[in-house]
Amino acid sequence: MAPRDVPRSRYRSLADPESLREFARNIGEGLYITTPEGHILDANPAFLETFGVASLNDLAGMSAYDLFVDPRQRELELRLLERDGRVKEFEFQIRRPDGEVRWVLDTSYLVRDPETGERFFHGVLVDITARKLLEGELIEMSTHDALTGCLNRRYLDQLDMQFKADPAERWGCIFVDIDHFKRYNDVHGHHAGDRVLVRMSRFLMRHVRAEEAVVRVGGDEFVIILVGADAARTRRVAERLKSSALKSAPVAFSLGWAAREAGEPLVKLLDRADRGLLNVRVEQRVEEHREGDT
Repeated sequence: MAPRDVPRSRYRSLADPESLREFARNIGEGLYITTPEGHILDANPAFLETFGVASLNDLAGMSAYDLFVDPRQRELELRLLERDGRVKEFEFQIRRPDGEVRWVLDTSYLVRDPETGERFFHGVLVDITARKLLEGELIEMSTHDALTGCLNRRYLDQLDMQFKADPAERWGCIFVDIDHFKRYNDVHGHHAGDRVLVRMSRFLMRHVRAEEAVVRVGGDEFVIILVGADAARTRRVAERLKSSALKSAPVAFSLGWAAREAGEPLVKLLDRADRGLLNVRVEQRVEEHREGDT
């Protein structure tokens, strides 16, 4: 039924203050009123649920500043409110009284009391924690190799932007290639080959720091990206991998390494590490040929 078809008496009953209060109680988004200092004057049940409390008394003595994970975000939101009189879908993290951190979107308006001139903020707070978790899972899926759990080439695209943003930042790169992997697959089958790839990825991850990336860039090729590493440190990690390979590597492999030169783009660093690997392979084949002759 269109609004103009609603009987006038019925329309008034639907729009009276009690109906609006009922609407505020039942809506799924958090509704609130605060002072400019961040003191919460009123809120609906959805707002209280977002903060994990049963009543406003549980938030007594706390202000919006106390609930922001990053108080600078609160200061930024206040500046926008002062400048524009409103903010729309301002995203930030809150920390509930029980310590749990949640993501929210805030839409807020500056309201003045027509009689006293006092200022208040009326707002709608939407809990988007589930959405942010899903986004994180999708990003994880898009940047990680499904078989080994290593990062994939999409990660290198993101890393390339970091290289461009800071030409002076130091990086080390180690290129790793499993020896004779195609032959192994042909003899033992692809399922056995997949198991070797998984074991190889775990071997590599064990020998680098947690914040450093192991990237699967091809069927049997891996790249290790070392954060803040110069040539000396990159060489040490490469030598450690060679030494550990004798004890715990699942299969034989070759490696090459390079440290970033000033202003060097990622693609050139990867290329130099790859060429280093090829040189190692040539040396190995010459040595194998000499052993065969003897």
